[in-house]
Amino acid sequence: MDTTEYNRVLVVLILINSLPIGNSAPQGFCNPEQESLGECHSSPAEEKPVCIDINLAYCNDLGYSRTIFPNILGHRSRQEVESGPEYLLLSVIRGLLHGECSPDIRLLGCSVLAPPCKNQPSPTSVKPCRSACEALKKGCGHAFEGIDMAWPYFLDCDRFFASDEEGCHDPLAQLRAKQEVSLSSLSLDKTSTIIQFTYHTNAQMYSVLKRTASKCSHISRTYSLGRSVEGKDLLAIEFSDNPGGHELLEPEVKLVGNMHGNEVLGRQLLIYLAQYLCSEYLLGNQRIQTLVNTTRVHILASMNPDGYDLAVAEVEDSNDPERQEHDNQEGRELNSWTVGRTNAQNLDLNRNFPDLTSILYRNRRINQFRTDHIPIPDSYWFGKIAPETYAVMKWIRSVPFVLSASLHGGELVISYPFDFSRHIHEDRMFSPTPDEQAFKQLARTYADAHASMADNNTERCGASFIRNGGIINGAQWYSFPGGMSDFNYLHTNCLEITVELGCDKFPPEVELYPEWLRNKEALMSFMESVHRGIKGVVKDEEGYGIKGASISVRGIRKDVTTAEDGDYWRLLNSGTYIVTASAKGYSRVSKRIRLPAHLEKPGRVDFLLKKVQVRPVEPDYQLLFPSSSLDTYERFDPYNQFRRNGEPGEPSEPGTGGEPGLDPERQEKPWWWSYFSQAGFSAPTWLLRNV
Repeated sequence: MDTTEYNRVLVVLILINSLPIGNSAPQGFCNPEQESLGECHSSPAEEKPVCIDINLAYCNDLGYSRTIFPNILGHRSRQEVESGPEYLLLSVIRGLLHGECSPDIRLLGCSVLAPPCKNQPSPTSVKPCRSACEALKKGCGHAFEGIDMAWPYFLDCDRFFASDEEGCHDPLAQLRAKQEVSLSSLSLDKTSTIIQFTYHTNAQMYSVLKRTASKCSHISRTYSLGRSVEGKDLLAIEFSDNPGGHELLEPEVKLVGNMHGNEVLGRQLLIYLAQYLCSEYLLGNQRIQTLVNTTRVHILASMNPDGYDLAVAEVEDSNDPERQEHDNQEGRELNSWTVGRTNAQNLDLNRNFPDLTSILYRNRRINQFRTDHIPIPDSYWFGKIAPETYAVMKWIRSVPFVLSASLHGGELVISYPFDFSRHIHEDRMFSPTPDEQAFKQLARTYADAHASMADNNTERCGASFIRNGGIINGAQWYSFPGGMSDFNYLHTNCLEITVELGCDKFPPEVELYPEWLRNKEALMSFMESVHRGIKGVVKDEEGYGIKGASISVRGIRKDVTTAEDGDYWRLLNSGTYIVTASAKGYSRVSKRIRLPAHLEKPGRVDFLLKKVQVRPVEPDYQLLFPSSSLDTYERFDPYNQFRRNGEPGEPSEPGTGGEPGLDPERQEKPWWWSYFSQAGFSAPTWLLRNV
């Protein structure tokens, strides 16, 4: 909310506190609070209706000048209207909703508080049209949900509005006419998406994501992965033509930002991307609709909201003139490079995942050792595990992700696994995965679509990637264990790249729009690249999908496994391959396939496996290769170590505004509650959701 809007709210609050306020309800109507407190009293004599000038500051542009008292809600005078929570809500609603649905909500509310008066044959009110109310609620309900506010009771379309047949007044007709005139004067070829390119606090980020999901509820939803150390929501937003569930043969993609709290550009780009996907889908953008209808996209804008708050505080402090007098430039730059990188436990989240790469290197020469779906060693659970890491690991294990990108800052390059060097004493050693060629192609997809990443003439941040065209193997750049990308690759089917977005980890706000333009096409192209290679379903003779079947490709020592219903996805470049499907208790089936160079969608390769007798496993083999079985893969925190060491409580369902059934006085209040709780009247709990 800007300064002008804030001052206006303060003036309203002062005026309200200066007015005499009685405890009894307006004659003829009780709002929900007054009814529950027994403050509704019948009038000994019904007050005679009278038409008077409106004279309400926030309702002076309704297209008519005379209203009636008592009004539709039973208010007997202008003073009663001005001293009520309904009028206060209309005076601040533009700021609360960040301008969305304004002035529509205010005009609709004013038509209830100050309806037009008809003098003949006697003073009567003309109710606002129900059709206008229903249309506005459909279009703006998401905005209220986005700030955890209930739809106001006095905008109940059935209760306080009339049908066209009954005779009604459309309070939005004049506004629509003005908008049509304005639009007719514009020479735009097509409607476009409008995004506000500013930084978002954590609260604003949650609000934007929830409003976006409500606005596009048929293709989107928000959900929580868990909570940070300080209890902040790890809120993700999903886009799909079937939000909330996996669809057969529809690949799943995730984008993760702000893993390091002070690397904020990726966080902002993902917030903008969520708004862009929603808006462009509604506008009929065919490319966006194809992506959403054929892909399930998950966006976690901030994996480290606690670190973000620390980074923001550091940036604000560094701009303090008094501090600048005492701190040298070098010290300020060092702090901005490091403060907020870790979580509130001072753990680097990109060093906090299980080090499965070392396990692979120790056992890679053993022919029978699995190089995929490596279980998490029990010893890992006795170390210090961040709640953010724990939540993301559960997320990665619960969804059959195919492709992922983690957005960082500090360089301008794409790196890909392995991030940990294959030689313990070599910090910069080329350490490829079996999917080296697929990873290079994915990295090239983002870098080439970026405005300047692949350009050898682009100024870099210290390292040199001229020979690489903006991409590099992670360990060849610098080596570290416990990274998220290596964990994705060795523990699941997912291929994840790391996107370094630029030298400035916390760029000036004026740079956000140019950065969006540089990265928008790259983000789109990367998500679309999940539709490469092959996909299919592995079934038994009865037609049921086989969960956990292995799909192997000759020459690539990395299998993928089938999801719950037997479907799979295998990212491959063009070429000829021998693909084999196998499962415990079933026969093996191999097929030869050829992928053309310019295949626009994945090839469909299904398998039908027959049941066979299972040969018993020799005891010596089980002792020699204990991690070769997927049985141990299911062991996740087997000793309950994480919860024992103090996991943050499970979050409530996003947007519930508190625990259902809780006493409204004890319920945790949303951020906007203070506007109403200090205004001098009974607090309007009708604005709280699930009360």
